[in-house]
Amino acid sequence: MTMHEGETRTGQPQASVHDPRRVVRARWVIILLVASLLLALAANLCLGSVRVPLDEIVPILLGAHRGETAYQVIWNIRLPRLLAAALLGGALALSGLLLQTLFSNPIAGPYVLGISNGAKLAVAFVMIMVVGDVAIMTSWMSMLAAFMGSLAVMAAVLVISRHVRSAGTLVIAGVMIGYICSAATDLLVTFASDANIANLRNWSQGSFSGINAEQVVAITVVVAVASACVFLISKPLGAFQLGESYAQSVGVDVPTFRIVVILLSSVLAASVTAFAGPISFVGVAVPHVARRLLGTSKPLLVVPVTFLAGSVACLLCDLLARSLFAPIEMSVSTVTAIFGAPIVIWVLLSRKGREV
Repeated sequence: MTMHEGETRTGQPQASVHDPRRVVRARWVIILLVASLLLALAANLCLGSVRVPLDEIVPILLGAHRGETAYQVIWNIRLPRLLAAALLGGALALSGLLLQTLFSNPIAGPYVLGISNGAKLAVAFVMIMVVGDVAIMTSWMSMLAAFMGSLAVMAAVLVISRHVRSAGTLVIAGVMIGYICSAATDLLVTFASDANIANLRNWSQGSFSGINAEQVVAITVVVAVASACVFLISKPLGAFQLGESYAQSVGVDVPTFRIVVILLSSVLAASVTAFAGPISFVGVAVPHVARRLLGTSKPLLVVPVTFLAGSVACLLCDLLARSLFAPIEMSVSTVTAIFGAPIVIWVLLSRKGREV
């Protein structure tokens, strides 16, 4: 694929971040996304099997109406769930952005490359074979297991990437790795107790339900630190988008940078899988939406917009998953696939004549 001037290796335009028109456009995009985020947060608090009037939300959040059903629903169920959805949605989108940059592939993402399924397998293994019925699986144990699983699959994908030239072949290999990990997880479930099987079934399909305050604290710490690190490497990330040779010419230590990107994308993907299970298409689709909204692929702008767009996407998809057919709750991955898959198809069709 021939890279034209002003384009990244994934064919996205990279206009100057200092262009006044781009700055104004970015401000409006961020304002729009922040407004959408606030509306999505309010909707997630109000809507559900128990409807809570909007004018009661603020008093409840300030501690009023203690002991009432609405108070218990907001504080114990909806607030932890929506905070997790917002944080993990942003983390998943950022992980996809990093993977697309690392592999120069527009459809790379933690779910597509099998990284989410690797994390899922590791968590299931620890939950069933190590912890079992004798101990409680803590948030940090889940996080560590998911990180090790995602890192192992990432290493396998990197090894494959050194032996294949086609980005399409790499994606197919990642999908096959994901199938292997998913099959191994299903095999593990046959040795699980009834209680673990019930927990694994909801979690393995992708869901924000059941997340508690302790888990939200762990999610906040991990996602905040990792996301801040992603923003801090925006400049070398922009240079790397234009090719490794260019990045080296402007002083980027490419081998070290690649390791940093691998670690950050693994931590972000692992944080999602550890607490919500594998969630599809958000990591692939959202970065493209962010670039299109901004009209540039400059990481300094794309990173925060990608995080915000990922948060909004997961909040809205989770709201639909639990409200559309209430009291029956769908998997979040089902909803994200319905909206995300057409975006991925659009990305592929828009790259006419280019290798994917």
